[in-house]
Amino acid sequence: MLALADKQAVRGWLKGYANTVFLVRQVFTNEDGCTGLSNLVRSDLTCDGDEITALYKKRWKVEVFHKSLKSNAVLARSPTCRVTTQNNHVFMSIYAVFKLGCLNMKHKNKSFCVKSKALY
Repeated sequence: MLALADKQAVRGWLKGYANTVFLVRQVFTNEDGCTGLSNLVRSDLTCDGDEITALYKKRWKVEVFHKSLKSNAVLARSPTCRVTTQNNHVFMSIYAVFKLGCLNMKHKNKSFCVKSKALY
């Protein structure tokens, strides 16, 4: 239980992890206006709090892409058994998320909204 300011980095230890880590608190505002907190941990001790939060912001886009792959393109529900058909399913799932992203930019919506509008 640390009382950290936004983007303040402190050195510390985690239970069960032998090395020293940086602990950073990120304060952000959600789309609905409420405030959220993220506690970030990094083992690279050469960064400061601003660099860690900037890196996390870049990595979050990858998480959103993976969520879209799993939810919008149903990547996990592949009924395939052979390597070739699995590769085709993965490729087409990635392509579907790409096309949803293009529609998102065109209509200025989120991919989940575009998907629901496309289905009905």
